[in-house]
Amino acid sequence: MKLTRQKHAKKIMSFYRHNFHLSEPFHVLLDGTFCQAALRNKIQIREQLPGYLSGATQLCTTRCIIKELESLGKALYGAKLIAQRFQVRNCSHHKDPVSGSACLLSMIEEGNPHHFFIATQDKDLANKVKKKAGVPLLFIIQNTMVLDKPSPKSLAFVQKLQTNELVPEHQKQSILQLKEKEGLVKQESEKRRKRKRAGGPNPLSCLKKKKKKTQEGQEPSAEKKKRIKRKRNR
Repeated sequence: MKLTRQKHAKKIMSFYRHNFHLSEPFHVLLDGTFCQAALRNKIQIREQLPGYLSGATQLCTTRCIIKELESLGKALYGAKLIAQRFQVRNCSHHKDPVSGSACLLSMIEEGNPHHFFIATQDKDLANKVKKKAGVPLLFIIQNTMVLDKPSPKSLAFVQKLQTNELVPEHQKQSILQLKEKEGLVKQESEKRRKRKRAGGPNPLSCLKKKKKKTQEGQEPSAEKKKRIKRKRNR
């Protein structure tokens, strides 16, 4: 069972590495619900997660998540201690903290530029994460961490990329620069300017025109015949 999960995770990681350029260390944002589930199921996140993802990881959280855990009191005291061990990433809610789910969603806006993973047990948050392309989702089931399969949004995004319907602006610029460097831009413009010339008629379909005898050519021959007759009569 463990080998099957590992194989499944490698396949998904290959998808995100190839299509969304995820690289090590993998930055994983964890919320209070994930920390609480790890504590309840005796999962050592820092030790087990790198092996499962087949790469170095950087575990992160935000101030909003820690504030939320502090506000929930003793029930989530253990989860708060776990979250405080992780790197605290700056969010845009310094003065007015928001809920943990709202904070994590703000961290993956604009195409998830920092390539964050989201680790949560909150189903509502997970459903919202799935609506964003290129955001890997982690959760805990039966004492094991599970990397969710790519969402339909991520699959659709990759399909558009493959059909050249959606090419990022920086890729367009790099492609244009390469074409200019190789001199392909001028060649393409010259090809567009060239037009097909209208072909002449098929020579096989054209019959040879018969030469018409002109009246000027007929008159000398008639006079010659008359002179010959006169000479014979004489």
